[in-house]
Amino acid sequence: MRINHNIASLNTYRQLSSNNVLTNKSLEKLSSGLRINRAGDDAAGLAISEKMRAQVRGLDQAARNAQDGISLIQTAEGALNETHSILQRMRELGVQAASDTATSSDRAEIQKEIDQLAKEITRISNTTEFNTKNLLAGGFNATFHIGANADQNLSLSISAMDAYSLGVAGSLTTTTFTGTNTGVTSISTQSDSVNGLYVSATKTDAANGAVTKTNAIGGAGTVNGTFTGSANKSFMVKITAVSAGKVTAANYSTDGGLTWNAASVDSSGVVSVGDGLTLTINTDANNALNDIYMWTSTAATLQFQLNTAANGSGTRYGSIVTAYNNQSSVVIGDANHEVTVNFNFATVQSNIATAGIYEGDQITQTVTASSAAVTAADGSVVTQAVAQKGINVSTQTNANNAITTINNAIVMVSAARSALGAYQNRLEHTINNLGTASENLTAAESRIRDVDMAKEMMGYIKMSILSQAATAMLAQANQQPQLVLQLLR
Repeated sequence: MRINHNIASLNTYRQLSSNNVLTNKSLEKLSSGLRINRAGDDAAGLAISEKMRAQVRGLDQAARNAQDGISLIQTAEGALNETHSILQRMRELGVQAASDTATSSDRAEIQKEIDQLAKEITRISNTTEFNTKNLLAGGFNATFHIGANADQNLSLSISAMDAYSLGVAGSLTTTTFTGTNTGVTSISTQSDSVNGLYVSATKTDAANGAVTKTNAIGGAGTVNGTFTGSANKSFMVKITAVSAGKVTAANYSTDGGLTWNAASVDSSGVVSVGDGLTLTINTDANNALNDIYMWTSTAATLQFQLNTAANGSGTRYGSIVTAYNNQSSVVIGDANHEVTVNFNFATVQSNIATAGIYEGDQITQTVTASSAAVTAADGSVVTQAVAQKGINVSTQTNANNAITTINNAIVMVSAARSALGAYQNRLEHTINNLGTASENLTAAESRIRDVDMAKEMMGYIKMSILSQAATAMLAQANQQPQLVLQLLR
């Protein structure tokens, strides 16, 4: 019997310590839910699970990237939807302007709307952004990272979608006179070849024809005043009341007697028929009810023409165009030298001597072209796109050609939207695939890293029982040296 070394106690203590270590590890796993809490738990398993964790987190972020890409695409496609609507309206206006039921002034009003629509297309292109990145200016070239690893990318480019790039913008022509005449207030041109030409004009004053009477017996009438009508008119004045040869009431007609209007008759028998004219009927015993006086008044006109000389004596382009005093613009020239003249009728009339020629001022013009945006290498916009005007629909030929051009623009926008839609559908499938891959890798990583709670609980109970047993046996082993005391009695 030995008392310096209690081998049984040492052995029991060693077993108890080992059981305590295993019990503590089991408690750690049960409390954390992880089978691997440190590299020592499973070095290889830790390395494998960390790689899987990197993949899972990369896949989850890639899915978010793809969703951001869809949001970007939806932003661009939504803007192009409005661009499509504008182009459809422009095409509708082009078809309207291509019919010669529309006058030049009608086409001028149509042109105003088309100009504004072209500017709005360009504004949409300049201002459509996602996270401060311009999408439609033409410099957008993006790479979406849609995988967990390097180089798992998808590239997307969007062409310029401003009015100039789509072909539906025109140039702004600023035209002025270099002379001093003020009879023509302004002009607008449709051709760059009008430089150095002149607008000349002649005038015809208003005039009244001779008065005739249906009852040829007796009576005479004189037309007084200056005819202010906007077109030639034939007047008829019918006596509806007469006293001692003096007319006291009358009607007048300007449509050949189909419609009669009451005329104003003063105390001396002067009949007012409007348009600045009166008819003085001489007092005559032969004036009778329903007698009719007739005459024709010719309106004042201006005759415009495009010339190579200021006084109208040079080469003339196009035919003479007649304008009445209710007009404020005419189109003169020919197909290669077409000019819209905006004028003040009264001012031009006063500037022309009787039967003379208005000495037109020389036409000069400055053409300011529309332009696409200028972008830097990183896609940022250096200079925004500009639409000075819309596509030209001022003539039947121009409007007809504009329909084809606008059709091409609609096709371009359709192609861009189709491509964006295809990318969006692809990214939606990408998100689904990334989600599936992330789920499967998470399950695999869980099998390596996570603890099986039921199995670990079994081990914990085993270690707990062994620890309790070892503790009891250690107490028994510690009692063995006391047997030596029996020998000392």
